[in-house]
Amino acid sequence: MISEPSGLDLRSEADRLISAGSEELASLRLAELWRNEASASAAAFLVSRYEQLRGKLPLVCYRLAILRSFTVEPVLPLLRADAFVHGIDLTVQLGDFNAYAQEILDPDSSLYRFAPDAVILAARTADLAPDLWHEYPDLALEAVPAVVRRVSNSFRQWVRAFRERSSAALVVHSLELPARPGMGLLDAQENKGQSAAIQQINQELRQIASEHCGVYALDYDGLVARYGRLHWHDERKWLIARMPIAADHLVYLAREWLRFLVPLAGKTAKVLVTDLDNTLWGGVIGEDGMTGIKLGPEYPGAAYQNLQRAMLDLARRGILLAICSKNNLEDAMEALENHPGMLLTPKHFAAVRIDWNDKAQNLREIAAELNVGMEALAFLDDNPVERQQVRSALPEVTIVDLPEDPQAYAAAVRDCPVFERLSLSSEDSQRTTLYAVRRKRSQTEQAFQSKEDFFRYLEQEAEVLPVSPATLARVAQLTQKTNQFNLTTQRHTEQQIADMAARPGWQVLSIKVRDRFGDHGLVGVAITRDQAETCEIETFLLSCRVIGRTVETALLSHVAQGAVARGRQRLAGRFSPTRKNAPARDFYARHGFQLLEENRDGSVWTLDLRHHTIATPAWIRLKTAEGEHN
Repeated sequence: MISEPSGLDLRSEADRLISAGSEELASLRLAELWRNEASASAAAFLVSRYEQLRGKLPLVCYRLAILRSFTVEPVLPLLRADAFVHGIDLTVQLGDFNAYAQEILDPDSSLYRFAPDAVILAARTADLAPDLWHEYPDLALEAVPAVVRRVSNSFRQWVRAFRERSSAALVVHSLELPARPGMGLLDAQENKGQSAAIQQINQELRQIASEHCGVYALDYDGLVARYGRLHWHDERKWLIARMPIAADHLVYLAREWLRFLVPLAGKTAKVLVTDLDNTLWGGVIGEDGMTGIKLGPEYPGAAYQNLQRAMLDLARRGILLAICSKNNLEDAMEALENHPGMLLTPKHFAAVRIDWNDKAQNLREIAAELNVGMEALAFLDDNPVERQQVRSALPEVTIVDLPEDPQAYAAAVRDCPVFERLSLSSEDSQRTTLYAVRRKRSQTEQAFQSKEDFFRYLEQEAEVLPVSPATLARVAQLTQKTNQFNLTTQRHTEQQIADMAARPGWQVLSIKVRDRFGDHGLVGVAITRDQAETCEIETFLLSCRVIGRTVETALLSHVAQGAVARGRQRLAGRFSPTRKNAPARDFYARHGFQLLEENRDGSVWTLDLRHHTIATPAWIRLKTAEGEHN
């Protein structure tokens, strides 16, 4: 058993490492402190030290505005500390107390001058619907629908006004139900009771959110219920400082907010890599055998089945599953294929490493096989020694720290914010299948003497179309998650994509690809704008699933042809280097562009469309809104 270092030891070690210039190691110690002690004092320490590390760690800068009807100031250090641990440098603007409506409706308010990336609207039921919260027993039943309409219409007005003025994401708290309804047991006996009326408003809120890009409902009532309605509140603090939440529960509100901010900031994991023995099942398969491992619907095997259910739910969100286990391959595969308690079988895993090699090296191989960066991996292992070794060797990998009790394994996975998604595309639900097809495709490629012969054999078909409501979520997702073949790494929300597509002179294009092995789905995005005689490429990216198959040339060819058709004489684009987009480094040079300017921020390239053309590769059948051509 590894002895846990004290909070004081971790603070001292973090300070020593910062002084020594070991920023990444210091960050690991700060994260360990936060895992062990998510308190106000730890948060203050973390925030102060991470602010010293700004510019020395790969942090995503993100701007958050919070509009509220209650005091949330004590939550902010906890939120910023948790955000730092997840790689997000959060700048927060707090709206004036109870001024949320004015700030949303006034186009010149400080909210819009702040230009946030995301906004949280946190208003209490007692403030939005006091007649439902405090005065329900005195409210005539026939008056209840009018109150529901009034509050719902307020939400509708605010969301509409906000969306007209800002492209930021908007996260709106649902209304909380009372722990003790005013009419007691009678409340549950009527369809128009106090709780039912509040639930109807929440349903309306979810409907309003679904009608607008980048608007999300936070189930605040569910959060309160999860931690206990009777214990969530602190009436004394509410009366003294308008702080309704008990001190011990502030961190849970911060973490709920972070579950939205992590996917909005693009800090999600794409792959969950799991150990087997004592993680996916209880016991050691090589020693206990098929009949000895614990896995089934009863205690203690139910804990491991619950974990597998949680992992299946992740797969339905488009998160790939993989195995990294020190084990005998034959024993492990027998359990995966034949144990009656297994919910996960070999078909659910996109990559498998079952051997006696170092787990960090196996994780590197899994990332290479799946063509994702190390930061896209999350690692699940019951053994704290293995977790610590991976954490030290691969600090980019998210480590899911499992508690000692296997009954809590599933909750640890479900609560991890890197697995959250705010929208799902058809590609997400089919991702495991797509990777299985990709393996077949890669195996077939080995039989060909030249890439050109293989490309012709693939019989690739590509379709380039303007972004539409049906593809908006996937297009935004690609801008947020694609790192390797991404020329500028510009991140955009759904609302920002929709706004660009509606502007004169802008084009937002997507490309779908299929071949003889199957459908890749929507895999590329090009965003351009016309400026005088030049068509400027603002975003150009391609999913790792089709890198190296000349799909990027087909997309660029269509962009160039469209620019010529609109009377543009030049095509211009920027390459902004990052630690991950080396595969796109020579893209413009390979396609005949001339280097116009180069500095430490990147390079600018241009192509004279009067004298140069870009042909669609002969082995790709390209379909567009104008028809089919090669």
